[in-house]
Amino acid sequence: MVLIVNGLSAQYHTSKGSVYAVDDVDFNLSDGESIGIAGESACGKSTLGLSIVRMLLGGKANGKIILDDTSILDISESDFTRKFRWKKISMIFQGAMNSLDPVFTIREQFVEVLNQHNFAGNFDDAILNALHSVSLDDVILKKYPHELSGGMKQRVIIAMALLLEPKFVIADEPTTALDVLIQAQIINLLKKLKKEGMSIMLITHDLAVLSEIADKIGIMYGGQMVEFGSSYEIYKNPKHPYTQGLLESIPTLKGNIPKYIKGNPPSLMEPATQCRFIERCPLAIDKCKMVPPKFKTDTGYVRCWLYDQS
Repeated sequence: MVLIVNGLSAQYHTSKGSVYAVDDVDFNLSDGESIGIAGESACGKSTLGLSIVRMLLGGKANGKIILDDTSILDISESDFTRKFRWKKISMIFQGAMNSLDPVFTIREQFVEVLNQHNFAGNFDDAILNALHSVSLDDVILKKYPHELSGGMKQRVIIAMALLLEPKFVIADEPTTALDVLIQAQIINLLKKLKKEGMSIMLITHDLAVLSEIADKIGIMYGGQMVEFGSSYEIYKNPKHPYTQGLLESIPTLKGNIPKYIKGNPPSLMEPATQCRFIERCPLAIDKCKMVPPKFKTDTGYVRCWLYDQS
């Protein structure tokens, strides 16, 4: 396993109290596998990714994250930066293409990343390898961000995440705010990286995108991963009512009428101990007022009392 996450929780501390953004999440990922994390806004997807790369500003993560046989939450920040960050794991942040500094050329910004992580190799070779891996020509190194299209800027950000050749990359909404053609280019790029052996965590609300990339899928709701399993099982035999609702909301070529999930997501300031989907669930039963355990499925688990075999 390249990554094992066990009992991961994360909280943000605010003036109004703690926000329990991620609660008791478990999953694992083998070398070369890809996982998709899906769910509606504010369900904890981005916090999950930030927890894994230890960049949870204003918050704290607890639990176990095993990366390359090392419990990365138990080592110092300096050790994590020196041995893991950007070398074994990197992240493409949400809205990242807007984070390029407008007053520096693309090459200067690549060099800054290499300097920050004390890269000892040849800078030009590393930069060109990263650029070519995302199908960009080295002519852009002399350009400023405003001279690039949205798709080119997004690919520059992806190239920066690949600079030190990590084996695991977390991509948080990498196609957000891009037009359909550019989205297709980015998706094809991620598929190419996966084919070359890179492990990818793709965080998105777009289940159609995940179907093209992910080997495994985790569905998040109210800070919890309510269902986890293989892509085939999630799409062909979704178990949790929330997963079923998400899939029914997607238009298909058969002309079905998309359905929507009534109600609003729960507050994560004081999360309920019972099933967090109970107020919106059309299949709720009396047991749903209890804390839902993780019932095993063929390839993962589901948090739903409908699958209680006792």
